[in-house]
Amino acid sequence: MSTTATRLITLIMLLQRQPRQTANDLAEKLGVSVRTLHRYMLMLDEMGIPVYSERGRYGGFSLVRGYKMPPLIFTPEEATAICLGAGLVSEMWEGLYDEASEGAVAKIENVLPDEQRDEVAWARRILVTTQLKRPGLQPYAPFLNTLRKAIRLQKRVRITYQGASQNEPLQREFDAYALAFRQGWWYVIGYCHLRQDMRSFRIDRIHQILQLDESYQIPPEFDPQKYLAFEIQSQAQVHVRLHLAPEVAAFALSTPAAWEKIEPQADGSVIVAASLPDIYWAASMTMSFGPGATVLEPDELRQLVYEWAQAVAGLYEA
Repeated sequence: MSTTATRLITLIMLLQRQPRQTANDLAEKLGVSVRTLHRYMLMLDEMGIPVYSERGRYGGFSLVRGYKMPPLIFTPEEATAICLGAGLVSEMWEGLYDEASEGAVAKIENVLPDEQRDEVAWARRILVTTQLKRPGLQPYAPFLNTLRKAIRLQKRVRITYQGASQNEPLQREFDAYALAFRQGWWYVIGYCHLRQDMRSFRIDRIHQILQLDESYQIPPEFDPQKYLAFEIQSQAQVHVRLHLAPEVAAFALSTPAAWEKIEPQADGSVIVAASLPDIYWAASMTMSFGPGATVLEPDELRQLVYEWAQAVAGLYEA
């Protein structure tokens, strides 16, 4: 949508909300000059929007009494964004908003003129998003609904959770603050009474969940976006440098976003650098290249890859 069209709609809404606004006030709210504001008024008049002005101390611009902007005014791009967004919500959050997404799109399409409807249909054919979620998450979708209701009511839950490094699941009481979808996984963020600190838990690692009677308050300063950003930054990372032989160098060159640095070598090989969550992740990634990758640093990773390689070789000695 063009800036002018956006400002014209905003101008109508401002006048509809409060009559007798001066040109200076309206221009300031729109972020334009008074001269531009007067030009917008002429454009509204040409569009048939009934705007009039009154002189005097308490005068200003107003809409004719009783005029209301139609409830839905969308450009083709806006209608497309809403319909595509509803589809993404449905796909990411499983059954939480399936019916709501379908209903919203049906209602919007029912009032759209042919131009907008054609634009939405065209966009659905050429703008495709698939497989946002990890395979196998569907059985855990009911946990999302339980947690959503608990957050809405601000009721504590008791979960049985098994982290990646835990041999046995632990039971803990938890005040859920928000649900998050990140890198294909579902997470719940909140206050863990077992650890007495903020935590995020992956939904598919929850074994059981039960809503309790205890209530809690979500801190007004809590921001899930800031928490997730902090959590990612605070995670221990391993800084890795690998030498990739020419036969596997093309992989690194074709996926530049996966590496912090790529240094092509004269023989066709490359030296790559990356920061990975932990040493085991780094070893798994290194071994995925087979004998085409050599660890340059850190030494801890070199040793771990050596031990894994020996163990793998031992499996096939017979």
